[in-house]
Amino acid sequence: MIMEKYSPDKKFDLMTKEQVRAVDSWAINTLGISGVVLMENAGRSCAELIKEKLKAIPDPKVCIFCGTGNNGGDGYVIARHLLNSGFEVIVVICGDRMKVKGDAKINLDILEKLGRPVEQLNLKEDDVPARVKAFTADVDMIVDGLFGTGLSGPLRDDYIQLIESINACDCPVLAVDIPSGLDCDTGRPLGAAVKASCTVTFVAVKKGFISESAASYTGEIYVASIGVEPDS
Repeated sequence: MIMEKYSPDKKFDLMTKEQVRAVDSWAINTLGISGVVLMENAGRSCAELIKEKLKAIPDPKVCIFCGTGNNGGDGYVIARHLLNSGFEVIVVICGDRMKVKGDAKINLDILEKLGRPVEQLNLKEDDVPARVKAFTADVDMIVDGLFGTGLSGPLRDDYIQLIESINACDCPVLAVDIPSGLDCDTGRPLGAAVKASCTVTFVAVKKGFISESAASYTGEIYVASIGVEPDS
């Protein structure tokens, strides 16, 4: 499997949040694949789908909203691959840039060393709805790289405002791994969740995606490989 579109009438593996963590741990600690390689594979899969979705649009433009964790790291990989393909890309870090660590920071550093400007959105001090509207004014797609499957507990009010601002944009959204704010296991929003046109999820369909409430958030679901396949 490289990437396959999910359909309820076909057999797909379902995984909980803990099972997904176990696969990542197996790939990194048992197989010895570095996290940065897994991030590269995940981000490249998303970029390929974006290129396919926007292939009919001349001079496509994409805005990528990145959180400070590994979901944001996937976003920096996506940005690099889209830039290599001639896209115009706006990358926005939502939160404190100093919190970006590890594999995510490696990919952020690469992007900046390539001379690409990265925007900063201060969720506590900026006029978030106005800035989101400005960032996305003439883009063809938004990428949601805010939170991954590890999110638990209700979202802070400033993140709810950010997600509601993204949802207010008249623009298709691709969610990276899971729509930000959606509970991986229940498929219910944790205060608010991004309403994506499509979701590229990794390794397996997440358990919460098959719940009745999730469909209005995930849109089309694509399951992408991270480069290794766990035994079913």
